[in-house]
Amino acid sequence: MDVVKRPYNSASLEKVSPSLFSGIPMRKRRELGGMLFLLPGFIFIFLFMIFPVFRSLYLSFTEYNFAFDPKPVFVGLDNYRNVFSDRYFLASFKNTVVYSLLFFPSIMLLSLTIALLLNRELRGTGFFRTSVFLPVVVPISLSGIVFQWILNDNFGLMNFVLRDVLPLGFLTQDWLADPNWAMLSIVGVSLWKFLGIEVILFLAGLQAIPKDLYEAAKVDGANSWQSLIHITLPNLKETYIITGIWAIIVSVKVFELPFIMTQGGPGTSTLVLYQYMWNTAFMFYDMGYASAIGFIMGIIILLLAFLNLRINKES
Repeated sequence: MDVVKRPYNSASLEKVSPSLFSGIPMRKRRELGGMLFLLPGFIFIFLFMIFPVFRSLYLSFTEYNFAFDPKPVFVGLDNYRNVFSDRYFLASFKNTVVYSLLFFPSIMLLSLTIALLLNRELRGTGFFRTSVFLPVVVPISLSGIVFQWILNDNFGLMNFVLRDVLPLGFLTQDWLADPNWAMLSIVGVSLWKFLGIEVILFLAGLQAIPKDLYEAAKVDGANSWQSLIHITLPNLKETYIITGIWAIIVSVKVFELPFIMTQGGPGTSTLVLYQYMWNTAFMFYDMGYASAIGFIMGIIILLLAFLNLRINKES
């Protein structure tokens, strides 16, 4: 015998437990049900996002060695003042600025150029689009380990090709142990790793531009270069904002590749802010000072993102 299932309604619940819903209008019951469904999400966001932010903000005003101190000791702005006399912080800040100045314009220009090339409807375009994006799916830790071997001075693939395959032995370098080349090597690997994300974003922006604009410009006698300057680039303003903010975050928060490939060396030539914060928190257990460094990084990212937004809106 088939059982007919009746649809859910609030009246059936009211019959089961009338005291629970008595006196509550139907609209309020629906709102209450929606809030109950959203409650687990709010709890998750509070526990793993909101609470850690405010907890770390409080810790940034304290001296707290979480391995030995029973509780944080409030020290006011001492942690923020100490960064200006901390030579390791200043070195890591300088290296982060150098990395950002090399990485940010390079990935923006390269990704836009490649996206323009891949936006053409030519045979094999799909293969090249996939090839450009493939490094993105490779775990960043694995990328660091592989390129640590490729750039090794003694048995690395790079020097082997330059010295034994190509007659370019004079170009061989100690890529990761030379302070003059270590940061450049990390920037190169970062471009290889993250270029695909920016290319996909620019491709999406290019394909969103109406084709009618190009057809109208062609009728008016505009060539490809004029269409690029007067139609393509101005219509990518929203894409510049998205890709720019993403590149700024990656630039300031760089950590995995320097940590794996050079451990911040040689010396402090590739020590970046994120790695110094990690060292301070989990090697020296100074959670208060590390929290202050983290909030300084956050302020830098917000300022640069706001600057990028203003420049693109006013242009």
